[in-house]
Amino acid sequence: MCRFLAYHGDPVYLDELVCAPTHSLVHQSLHAAEAQTETNGDGFGIGWYGDRPEPGLYRDVRPAWSDENLRSLSRQIRARTFFAHVRASTGTATTRANCHPFAHGRHLFMHNGQIGGYPRIRRRLEAMIPDGLYEARQGTTDSEALFLLALAHGLDRDPVAAMAASVSAARGLMREAEIDEPLRFTAVLTDGESLTAYRWACDGRPPSLYWRETGTGLAVVSEPIDGLRAGWAEVPKGGTLLARTGQPVRVVGPEETGLRAAA
Repeated sequence: MCRFLAYHGDPVYLDELVCAPTHSLVHQSLHAAEAQTETNGDGFGIGWYGDRPEPGLYRDVRPAWSDENLRSLSRQIRARTFFAHVRASTGTATTRANCHPFAHGRHLFMHNGQIGGYPRIRRRLEAMIPDGLYEARQGTTDSEALFLLALAHGLDRDPVAAMAASVSAARGLMREAEIDEPLRFTAVLTDGESLTAYRWACDGRPPSLYWRETGTGLAVVSEPIDGLRAGWAEVPKGGTLLARTGQPVRVVGPEETGLRAAA
């Protein structure tokens, strides 16, 4: 399973969260503590918002621990909202186009999990993506397919309902194909102004997800970056974290999102 970090708040340098902490994301790329695999070396990526509404991206297939450019960029880039992700592939190729986060317009998206039996339903799932959005598909991952499908379902208007519809469509195809493997979906989405984090799974075993408000903003992580659970809140299984401008951060359960029907 992959590991990731999202930040939203006052501008900070990326290295303060991505590289410097005791159990930083770069450290987790070699020594993850709460993942199925300790090593996440199938590429990495960062996405950030500067002066323009669309995010910038830097992704590569090298492991995060050995990429000197990642450390250099992280020391220089200061952003109000950014994502960072280290990848452990669940079957698709290790290519730059398959590294997270994924961007479309002003949106950034990253995912930790998998669609069970994805090769068996990939063609039919991709067929659900409208042509105008399918043109934006660069890689072959299930994560990017779910993101584009959610955009088609109205991600701009309602990121929770749109993602639930996307997950529900994938689950429907899995049932038709009689796939017993689970769909697990721990993910984060932002448009640079708001942030939504999902911890969903059809088998009740979604990958881990934590959050904490600091003196500067909100951090959402796969694992606490200081190596300590104290001070971090865990998003419950089936929960969705909502961070909206001018509103307190809140976590809602599946009964408020319609997720029971989706998963």
